[in-house]
Amino acid sequence: MVGSMSEIPPSDRGRMRASDADRDSVAHRLREALAEGRLDPDEHSERLDAVYRAKTLGELVPLTEDLPAPDEGTGSVAVPADFHSPRPAGGRITSAGPTSRLAIAIMGGADRAGSWVVPKQFFATALMGGVELDLREAYFTSRETSIWVGAVMGGVEIRVPDDVQVRVHGLPIMGGFSGGLRQPSTVPSDAPIVHIRGLAVMGGVEVRYKRRAYQREEDGD
Repeated sequence: MVGSMSEIPPSDRGRMRASDADRDSVAHRLREALAEGRLDPDEHSERLDAVYRAKTLGELVPLTEDLPAPDEGTGSVAVPADFHSPRPAGGRITSAGPTSRLAIAIMGGADRAGSWVVPKQFFATALMGGVELDLREAYFTSRETSIWVGAVMGGVEIRVPDDVQVRVHGLPIMGGFSGGLRQPSTVPSDAPIVHIRGLAVMGGVEVRYKRRAYQREEDGD
């Protein structure tokens, strides 16, 4: 006979499908570990790639099992419990310290995603590689933020929600900047403003407007 649910070993929970919130939680712990010096940039990048490829909870466990539990670390940034929920555009401004100040990809990849805190000045460099910056769940230390990019035979993709204004000032040299004119027609007056500045030399910088998690759920996606 088939056993009851209570007889299923706890280890079988690892076969459950992971949610966006599960992946974002692990990604946040990895960013804290990088800031504390527990992971070097290469280790952090490799683990972060694995986080967003993970399909089950079991695949996420090994990525943080050699790191201290959240309440055992120091210098952690408190993440609002409702960061996946609708909030006023002005609610994206926080007094918390930045969780990352730069992203560098040299013949490889680097990304920043989830509930990270963006400083007033952020730097992204892609040299024959790719950088992905996801601002959909991000918080900002200032209402106006500058993201300085350098794409040399590489690419930088910046994903933004409909409650963040983006202004592109970059200089393309045998490359391109795209997406800056596609922002929604109705942006809240108190929305954060992100300036994209820098160079694209035989490379590309693209701004893409994407829906947040709760918007996808409401639409049934």
